[in-house]
Amino acid sequence: MNEDIILEILLDWNLWGNFKEELIERPIYLKMIDPLFTRKTATVLYGIRRGGKSSIVYLYVNRLIKEKKITVNDSLFLNFEDPRLTNIKVNDLFKILEIYQKNLKTKDPIIILDEIQNISDWENFVRYLIEAKKLRVIVTGSSSKLLSQEISTSMSGRHMNVEIFPLSFIEFLNFKGIKTIHKLELMKNKVETLRLFDAYIELGGFPEVVSSTSIQRKDELLLRYYEDIMIKDIAKRFKIKEIEKLENLAFQLLSNISTLQSFNKLKERVRLSLDSVERFSKYFEIARMFIFLKKFDFSTAKQLRSIRKIYISDLGFYHIKGFKFIPNKGKIYENIVAIELNRRSHFNKNMEIYYWQTTERYEIDFVVKEGLKIRQLIQVCYDLKDENTKKREIRALLHASKELKCNDLLIISEDTEGEEEIEWFGMKKIIKFQTLWKWLLSIF
Repeated sequence: MNEDIILEILLDWNLWGNFKEELIERPIYLKMIDPLFTRKTATVLYGIRRGGKSSIVYLYVNRLIKEKKITVNDSLFLNFEDPRLTNIKVNDLFKILEIYQKNLKTKDPIIILDEIQNISDWENFVRYLIEAKKLRVIVTGSSSKLLSQEISTSMSGRHMNVEIFPLSFIEFLNFKGIKTIHKLELMKNKVETLRLFDAYIELGGFPEVVSSTSIQRKDELLLRYYEDIMIKDIAKRFKIKEIEKLENLAFQLLSNISTLQSFNKLKERVRLSLDSVERFSKYFEIARMFIFLKKFDFSTAKQLRSIRKIYISDLGFYHIKGFKFIPNKGKIYENIVAIELNRRSHFNKNMEIYYWQTTERYEIDFVVKEGLKIRQLIQVCYDLKDENTKKREIRALLHASKELKCNDLLIISEDTEGEEEIEWFGMKKIIKFQTLWKWLLSIF
């Protein structure tokens, strides 16, 4: 490519060029990037496809410009999903950098390499920018590439990672114009908040899906994301030839969210070997398509051998691809809690999430561990109006409380709130009840 073509491409993606887009802030990620953003390491933003990585980078650079820490010319965005950059090699990147610096007259730019997994041997270019040029670098890309072992090896510790998730419910409300999560403000607008909550648990939190005003457009986007993850991030990345069987396995998992799934049984349903089921499941996890929850055990070896509990990473995929013959709000509610706990565990590095089965085979949906301590036990039940259902959930928590020595006991449901003190084998236990939408906001 000659210089004019390169400049034409750069103009389309850079703030000093023709790029103009209204973006809604996601403050939690901007705060996370700040302490990691140095000249010694590349800041790597990874996560599920279309989770908002690129927008967060634009927001961060815009903030630096507003705070007058850099000028608008001091950033170079390269978007490697632009079809005009499809066939470039890593050596071409040196030429692009030279042309940019010559024309923009900047000596100390921030270099943003967006969807970098599309360029072979990109790590060499990043190391050159950091080690030889002493520049600040931000890299974004899909989890299937940026989390692989070879990246850690080739970068030799020269990178700091930030995982980007689809919108939380707080962020979802922000995208819909509710800018505050003050308790009084939300209670005043409770009807609208609950309406938005219903939309959130149905169509999920992908930013572009949330921003779209057309249901048809939302469905089209979700279908495209699903297919891109299956084909680009999994099948092509891991060179899978049995694509139909890969899709069948994804469908089985997607149609049975919030349930325990034995890989041995799955292999029979999808006609794959046990090794293939385990490998494909690992690829789903790497691409952040599914969450595979392990059973808690004081033995890590037993944890690894445990049957997994399966959750989809965004409910939009369940809406568009899952097999549903009756509404199952219970499974959906539990999946939403799994997504949120998974997000929170990323922001709190001491936090780990498991499920549990007591010696009497009572199942606890979520065990929240921090450090060496079990901090909380959580049950999720859509409807607690039936007294037998309520007793069943409480009974499971009481048994688990004794076995795991944890007294923070919570049941999340559609509309039950408050606390109950229960006398149990000479001990007093407090069971807390909270509605899902308030728990997601964590301010009530």
